[in-house]
Amino acid sequence: MIALLAANMFFDPLVNALGGVLTAIHSVIPSYGWALIALALLVRIVMWPLSDMQFRSMAEMQKVQPLVKQIQAKYKGDPQAQNAAMMALYKEHKVNPVAGCIPMLIQMPILIGLYWAIQNQVTVPNSIFTREHWLWIGTEFSKAHPDILGTSLAVPDVILLVLYVVSMYFTVRYGSPPSTDPQQAQTQKIMAFVSPAMIAFFGFKYRWASALYIYWLATNIFTVAQQYMMFRRYGLIGPGRAATLAAAAAEALPEPAKASKAANGTTADGAAAANGKRAYRPRKRAKR
Repeated sequence: MIALLAANMFFDPLVNALGGVLTAIHSVIPSYGWALIALALLVRIVMWPLSDMQFRSMAEMQKVQPLVKQIQAKYKGDPQAQNAAMMALYKEHKVNPVAGCIPMLIQMPILIGLYWAIQNQVTVPNSIFTREHWLWIGTEFSKAHPDILGTSLAVPDVILLVLYVVSMYFTVRYGSPPSTDPQQAQTQKIMAFVSPAMIAFFGFKYRWASALYIYWLATNIFTVAQQYMMFRRYGLIGPGRAATLAAAAAEALPEPAKASKAANGTTADGAAAANGKRAYRPRKRAKR
């Protein structure tokens, strides 16, 4: 009981504040459907620094992943020594393994507050959402097929549910950078199907309002776009990924191999380049 009261005391101001933001947006955009999309975009912009921290942490963790595997193999039978070596590795490379989780924990209250801010509007009798239309929702065609299409933003819409489930697949499937670990990559593929399937099940069971689907769908679209930008920025996908993996592989080499590789890099070409001259190479004689 005390925990419930504490949760209400924490979330009620947040829900009211987010409801006020939605109302303010609606005063500028006279359509709650488009206002919900604008709200989803605004939330992603406000949370951009947190997302940037999360993706930067992902990139740093991927760079040291080969070293992590080496430590796990070396101290396989000694968990205490393995943890100590891990902490030393993270400290040396200035990597915080929990940095990627902190932004998610901060975002969770906002996501819950947004859910209740919209849900409160939906459940109020004769609320504005019961009279709101958006695209095909609320048209004469939707009213002729109320079992499939939404007649207002306060009732479910199967098309929006399907679109949301599809967007959830892409959000989960590409929410993490491509893994070099086959087992982890397989887990990502499985979760990309399990999570949307659960969403579809609960969506049909609880018949969520179209307003919630619009907000969640817009959030997923903006999230996938942001993930793509961040992954490319930190070399987790695209042209920079090869350099990131090469740097990680080089870092995982033993010290003698590193020294040998560095020595081999100082060739005649390197010395000549340092002196501003071109290294001499014997020319091949043309065959007659």
